[in-house]
Amino acid sequence: MSVQKVLDTIKENNIQFVDFRFVDLSGRAHHISLPSTEVEAETFENGVAFDGSSIEGFRGIEESDMVMMPDTETAYIDPFTAHPTLNIMCNIHTPDGVRYDRDPRSIAQKAEEYLQSTGLGTAAFFAPESEFFIFDDVRYESSMNTSFFSVDSEEAAWNTSRKEEGGNLGFKIGVKGGYVPVAPVDTQQDIRSEMVRLMQETGLRVERHHHEVATAGQGEINFRFDTLTKTGDNLLKYKYIVHNVARQYGKVATFMPKPLFGDNGSGMHVHQSIFNGDSPLFYEKGGYANLSEMALHYIGGVLHHAPALIALTNPSTNSFKRLVPGYEAPVNLVFSKGNRSAAVRIPVAAVTPKGCRIEFRTPDSTANPYLAFAAMLLAGIDGIKRKLDPSALGYGPYDKNIYDLSDEEKKEIRSVPGTLDEALDALEADSGFLTESGVFSQDFIDNYVAVKRHEAKAVAIRIHPHEYSLYFGC
Repeated sequence: MSVQKVLDTIKENNIQFVDFRFVDLSGRAHHISLPSTEVEAETFENGVAFDGSSIEGFRGIEESDMVMMPDTETAYIDPFTAHPTLNIMCNIHTPDGVRYDRDPRSIAQKAEEYLQSTGLGTAAFFAPESEFFIFDDVRYESSMNTSFFSVDSEEAAWNTSRKEEGGNLGFKIGVKGGYVPVAPVDTQQDIRSEMVRLMQETGLRVERHHHEVATAGQGEINFRFDTLTKTGDNLLKYKYIVHNVARQYGKVATFMPKPLFGDNGSGMHVHQSIFNGDSPLFYEKGGYANLSEMALHYIGGVLHHAPALIALTNPSTNSFKRLVPGYEAPVNLVFSKGNRSAAVRIPVAAVTPKGCRIEFRTPDSTANPYLAFAAMLLAGIDGIKRKLDPSALGYGPYDKNIYDLSDEEKKEIRSVPGTLDEALDALEADSGFLTESGVFSQDFIDNYVAVKRHEAKAVAIRIHPHEYSLYFGC
């Protein structure tokens, strides 16, 4: 969409405000709204100023002036605002016009440029499956003398005896019993359908939606794959719509990986492939799961660098509450066709040559999508360039339930890091595949690790409620 088309859209739709947005290191969106009367062609040339020192991990107060540079291709009309508003994603520049090397969206674009510069392909395509919970109530506190959380859902297994509904209506979802049941067990069909309607209205191509495995309102909506940066944009739009539709229904949505103990968490399985023009490069008939040598080397790169990758794809302390065996959590650094206990799965059902892809199942939605997708692509490219054979490296294939292997067999399988600190250690030890291309700067890596270490420490020094169960009577 050209600048003139954006200006025409503002006029034709009586847009009153233009909302300029960017993302921070954690992937959370921020915005500044301008009256449409103040938006001219020069706005898109000069950008919109903001205070970078007020965004964690961006700039010090002595160099706080930053500029949002709008990307007109991302414009869409906000479906929630009372006053007609046009939303536009932005890249971040320094005041002298240089692309800011800590801007996640710019890093995603540089990853795409790097792929093209290698001559390996023209585009990388990504499709995340971002799961979420919809709760009726959420409460939490962490203070000097109190630490707790409490969530509730009319669907939840723990509410089979609840009276507050005005008469319990039954049909509660058992633990791990929520995968694609029909109503009245699935109470959230209409909420998800409204989310889909608005996603389509704002330009997303949605393929399907359904209830997910966990009790208490876990759902998933799948939207169509696209190129790396566009998929990052689409995921931010997706989360924005999920959060706000839930709010309209008097409920609350969360993409937190493990909000409930003892049931499945929410992941973000990421499907990915490389094309050269219209030609898929991951397909080769007759190969393992019809994968090309390039695809296998890409898998080799992802699995080889996985411990470091996880610092970017699973960047919260809560991520590692999900990454435990027994809950479809892909903790095993192996590959397999159709096997959901492997970190890398190759889908084989109803797959065409253009649909041939690999699925990295470890990530979750606390990841900044621009950083996570860029890092996965760079790991895969490194595997292709170095011809990393995942079988020779001991990564499989494992075409059986890995959780059923003997202890001796499991010893041969590498696992994901056990904590955020361990993942950050791995990133510090293995960041060359990110920095050598110039896509990630060393300054970015150092700054990112420092921010995440701070989060990990904040959790580690706090008293956990379960510690009272374990130790109060000592």
